[in-house]
Amino acid sequence: MALIAKHNDAIFGVGDAVKVCQQIKEGEKIRTTVFEGMVIGIKGRDVNKSFTVRRIGVQKVGIERIFPLFNPTITKINVVRKGTKGVRHAKLYYTRSEIKKDIEKIYSRALKRKS
Repeated sequence: MALIAKHNDAIFGVGDAVKVCQQIKEGEKIRTTVFEGMVIGIKGRDVNKSFTVRRIGVQKVGIERIFPLFNPTITKINVVRKGTKGVRHAKLYYTRSEIKKDIEKIYSRALKRKS
């Protein structure tokens, strides 16, 4: 039950909003894609650690991707917004059925606990 993960210099946790930069090779070309969303779960340990990122896409459809933490194609992880201190569960799967207003409570709790 991991709440925090570390990738190179970036330390992030469950509830944080992150941008994951990943290189994709298509034939001879290499392009970088960015997937931005909230970390809803971290599982595994040591080398087998992975994390799930969820974002709301076009027409309010939820999109989730599972990234292995030590995947060589992941170039960079940027923490956009901290929410770890506002989290009360290790896995935030309940946010799948919540509205955006209720999800913002995680970030507001993190700001209250920070000061």
